Formats: sequence, C-alpha cells, structure tokens
Amino acid sequence: MELARRTCMGTAWRCGTRRSGWCQVRCAAGGLPGWAEALSALMHVLGQPRLLPLRRGPGAAPSPLPALGLTPLGGLSAQPCFLKDWELHVHFKIHGAGKKNLHGDGLALWYTQERLVPGPVFGSKDNFHGLAIFLDTYPNDEATERVFPYISAMVNNGSLTYDHSKDGRWTELAGCTADLRNQNHDTFLAIRYSRGRLTVMTDVEDKNEWKNCIDIAGVQLPTGYFFGASAGTGDLSDNHDIISMKLFQLMVEHPLEDETVDWTKIEPSVSLLKSPKDNVDDPTGNFRSGPLTGWKVFLLLLCALLGIIVCAVVGAVVFQKRQERNKRFY
Repeated sequence: MELARRTCMGTAWRCGTRRSGWCQVRCAAGGLPGWAEALSALMHVLGQPRLLPLRRGPGAAPSPLPALGLTPLGGLSAQPCFLKDWELHVHFKIHGAGKKNLHGDGLALWYTQERLVPGPVFGSKDNFHGLAIFLDTYPNDEATERVFPYISAMVNNGSLTYDHSKDGRWTELAGCTADLRNQNHDTFLAIRYSRGRLTVMTDVEDKNEWKNCIDIAGVQLPTGYFFGASAGTGDLSDNHDIISMKLFQLMVEHPLEDETVDWTKIEPSVSLLKSPKDNVDDPTGNFRSGPLTGWKVFLLLLCALLGIIVCAVVGAVVFQKRQERNKRFY
C-alpha cells in the first residue's frame, strides 16, 4: 500500500539492555520491504555477540549485519515522537526450535508515554499509557478457537490490565492470524496512525505487498510518546529479533480546529460501538459479538413485543377504515 508522499525520520534508535550492550538503528532511504537498510549495532545477548544476515535489496547477497535480539532485551527510541500522523515499518524475525506450541510467548511493539520498564506483558510493564501491538505466538487460553500466531492491538490509559491467561482478549480492539514464525524469508509489519485511524498491515508471505490486518477508527493517541519493542518467553523459549525499525511522517491535511489542540495532552482512548469485553473467538482468527446476556435478551423481547403491539394497532386501524369504506357502498 503506497503513500502519496513519505518523509523518513532520521532519529536514531537506542536499545537498552540489562547488560552493557547497546545498539543504534538509523532509518534508510526508501522504506519498502526489501529496500536497502542501514543498521549499525553493538549488542550482547546473554553476554555473547549475536549477528544475523540482512538482505540489502531484492536479489542482493546477504551481508553480515546484526539484528537486535529482544529476548530477554528491549529496545526503545532515544527521542519521543511529536508527529501527529506517522507510519512505522518493522523488519523482524521470530524463530526457534520449539514445535507444536512449545515456544513463546511473542513480541510487542509499543508507542507509550513511559520508557520501557521490565514487566509481565511480553517483557514490558502492565497498565501502560499508549498503544501496544502484540505478536502473540503462544495460546495461553486452552479453550480458544483462534489460530496462532495472532496479532492484536490494545490502547490503554493506564487503567486496563492485560490478561495473559486469555491472551489479552478482554482488552483487544481487533486482530488477525498471521503465519509469521520460522519463515525462511523476510517478515515485516506496518503500523499506521493518521487522523484517528489505526491500521496494521503485514508482509509475511514473501509477496512484497501489504496485507490488511487491523483497521480501527476513533483512536486518539497523543504526541510525545516513545516507540519501543519488547519480547517475552515465559517458561518456554524462542528468538525475537528486530532487524530494523523505520518511522515515516505522513503528509495529510487536518481541520483548522486541530491547530489549537495540544496533542501532548490527549488521553489515549478509542471510540468503540461495543466494548472489547464483548469479543469472543472466531475460528477465522477475528472476533464476533459475544453471547447474549440476561439484559440483552430482555431488551430484545421488549422491542419485539412493542413491535407486535404497534403492528396490531396499525392493522386494526386499517381494517376499521376498510370496513367503514365498504358500508358506504351498500
């Protein structure tokens, strides 16, 4: 999915670790999957350097450039983002030897008020302020019907708690299934936020094209937050590697009244027609409306009864008028 105009942000990405390792990732020109990327890093995973090959262009030979292994590390942007409209491209790789769900837990991409703090939600803290995109590779809920790996979105103002036992279903805004683990080709994710609409797209099928995953309107996100990435494995193990993160400014027009808004003071929120807690699993990997509760059944029956009464009254009036009209002809 192309944009009419893009501007690549040159801000460096500083990757914090629990050890002495660090890295910096800078944005390159272009931005489409497969284009040349610039990455300079010095990092350590469990005390040992870790290097992964990186394709520099379509058909080009791989070069031994490093990736940021997030497990058990986390990465965050050095500077907050003050763009009102942006698009983030993430080149990542999730891989490991575990088979039949003997791997996990997954990768999380963040746009939050706080810098990354170690915690229980894919390696980062719970009750965050901002946006989280979860690439969940392990089904903790044994009763779930959805297919994993599963990508989901969550917006939080600090009041919501992510429920790992239900794979975050109660706070999920939307999601999709994506076969993104142990692929032999490059895998990419795009997160776009523009004029209150949040869109998540994937390129994990080696087709060099974006596939829609999430599209939500009514999303309010402040400026001045930090981008970041984290990963968690729980009691299992897996490798979660960030190869590059590219941030683009989207050139779109805003209403004049937006000029008076202090975008740094906006509270993260979503205007939904229904609560995410009404979501239940769908075998396709999406969600549908939940089961009817007692109040919902009562309201439905009441509406049906009122409809029957209205129809009966209208029918009686029409029948009476016809009777009076027939009497005139006798």
